[in-house]
Amino acid sequence: MDRSSLLQLIQEQMSSKRSSSFKRAIANGQRALPRDGLLDEPGLGIYKRFVRYVAYEILPCEVDRRWYFYRHRSCPPPVFMASVTLAQIIVFLCYGARLNKWVLQTYHPEYMKSPLVYHPGHRARAWRFLTYMFMHVGLEQLGFNALLQLMIGVPLEMVHGVLRISLLYLAGVLAGSLTVSITDMRAPVVGGSGGVYALCSAHLANVVMNWAGMRCPYKLLRMVLALVCMSSEVGRAVWLRFSPPLPASGPQPSFMAHLAGAVVGVSMGLTILRSYEERLRDQCGWWVVLLAYGTFLLFAIFWNVFAYDLLGADVPPPP
Repeated sequence: MDRSSLLQLIQEQMSSKRSSSFKRAIANGQRALPRDGLLDEPGLGIYKRFVRYVAYEILPCEVDRRWYFYRHRSCPPPVFMASVTLAQIIVFLCYGARLNKWVLQTYHPEYMKSPLVYHPGHRARAWRFLTYMFMHVGLEQLGFNALLQLMIGVPLEMVHGVLRISLLYLAGVLAGSLTVSITDMRAPVVGGSGGVYALCSAHLANVVMNWAGMRCPYKLLRMVLALVCMSSEVGRAVWLRFSPPLPASGPQPSFMAHLAGAVVGVSMGLTILRSYEERLRDQCGWWVVLLAYGTFLLFAIFWNVFAYDLLGADVPPPP
């Protein structure tokens, strides 16, 4: 199959949107393609080069990379992760200017009164289980989360789409606050670490499972650095929870959201990232993971409704 025939086939399949047939056609004629691959052809613009970079970073199969490149090289970049990051920065700047405090904001008595923070005394306000992701302990946590959301979340969203990545991110955020409400019943929660760790752990697990096919340069070094950064962030959260550097009016935010997000990323994320083109409803593993996550949600809801009173939990008074 020469290049002109391949391009004609691409146009026909893109117009009819029969991607599976196109992928099979490329797989059958892959040996006849140029040795350097169509993703390496000269004259690519900045955005097309970025799309090519994302294809090599995220997808382990050469057929998937070529199909993704020709399908998305003219599309605008996705906006979910960028919008979430921008909203988090705006909220942080508003509270920083209002409180005149940019580091360890949770130590300010007015900070925890925000209607966005999850607090065990305000469990009935269900929106707080999600909106806490817009609040952060301070500049260091915001910078860490924003960096990972843009460097890992945006490329994942470009490949797998807004629906899958937003579902994975929000599932990690929700699992983080619900896990804290079960395991650390006195602690509030702030920051988007549950969603961030869901994205990072899903991506790292996907790279490990497809190690031979991934074309990421220095992938071992980058994975080690990512694990070190994630571990250091968890260590910082544990230190702030149990050994706060300053006296505070109540318990500091819990670190369990980080661990819950990582569990969600490894379990649900691998199913979502297994095939960027296959529909989730057609994956058997997806229904198993969805059932497990739904069971956890039901258990967490009943726990928050009944367990606090039955166990006589010593919940700090809401701010």
